[in-house]
Amino acid sequence: MDRYFNSPVSWGHVGIFALEAIAALAVVIVFVTYAIYFERKVIGWMQFRIGPNRTGPLGLLQTVADVAKLLLKEDTIPARADKALFILAPALAFVPSFLVLAIIPYGLHLPFADLNVGFLYYIALSGVTTIAIVVAGWASNNKYALLGGMRSAAQMISYEVPLVMSIVGVTMMTGSLNLREVVLHQTGYFWHWNFIPQILGFAVFVVAAVSELNRTPFDLPEAESELVAGYHVEYSGFRFAFFMLSEYIYMYAIACLATILFLGGWNPPFPQLDFIPGLIWFALKFAVIVFFLFWIRATLPRLRVDQLMGMAWKVLLPLAILNIFLTALGIEWWG
Repeated sequence: MDRYFNSPVSWGHVGIFALEAIAALAVVIVFVTYAIYFERKVIGWMQFRIGPNRTGPLGLLQTVADVAKLLLKEDTIPARADKALFILAPALAFVPSFLVLAIIPYGLHLPFADLNVGFLYYIALSGVTTIAIVVAGWASNNKYALLGGMRSAAQMISYEVPLVMSIVGVTMMTGSLNLREVVLHQTGYFWHWNFIPQILGFAVFVVAAVSELNRTPFDLPEAESELVAGYHVEYSGFRFAFFMLSEYIYMYAIACLATILFLGGWNPPFPQLDFIPGLIWFALKFAVIVFFLFWIRATLPRLRVDQLMGMAWKVLLPLAILNIFLTALGIEWWG
């Protein structure tokens, strides 16, 4: 793989990168399709319900049927909406969500873009989706959509601060923002993984990441109880599907980042288990994070807006700063 990064770009390289992008998109589409299914099943199990069980064997085709329904529904645009921005917003939300996957290394020899500032690349692009949500709320010419868009802007910008600061400790210990270097630094037994020395940073990262995903208990931008559906209340059909697709792609990206930054990436918990392919270890850790996100959605109630903002600035930000301070002391005392 390294020879492709270090040699002049040719049409062969372009073809290889295009095939890799298509393969990544296919994997993500499959993940999104069945993540929705398993989320419904897990939440149903936790809440003593059945979940999807009719469409296809064990209900496995339920999400496929839902996608087909969205694609076939009438595409409506409100008469007083800003048509150009209304059409642009779903694409503006989806494209960055897919581009962030370029920096995810699934193994030592399975990177796409080996950037030295991989996590900052994620933060920079994910911020574009925030703009897309605000644009969608504004362009809809609907007070519920506008309130949802403004909530999203306040929430996502606020929680990006502790999210970025939560991984400063990891960067200090690793000496790099390159995600592959971060994983290599965690080679060895599981107590070498960052989530143990960085348990405080890991806790801040998880809470801030759930808020960045706009998922329960931080789903204030969509809050159907008071905003009907929030920023995408006027969207239907495939345009609405783009917003939902973006949400689940970001969940995929966050689960990958948590695995890489704190759970050792493709490293096994014990070196003696390195005969098992690293991709399998990566997938197992990834699945645990995704299950945790489902679990939270099934059990926690939605916060109020003041509680949401207070948690970002009064709880997570001080904890992230404290984690940086403790990490600096640890490096100074124990090297």
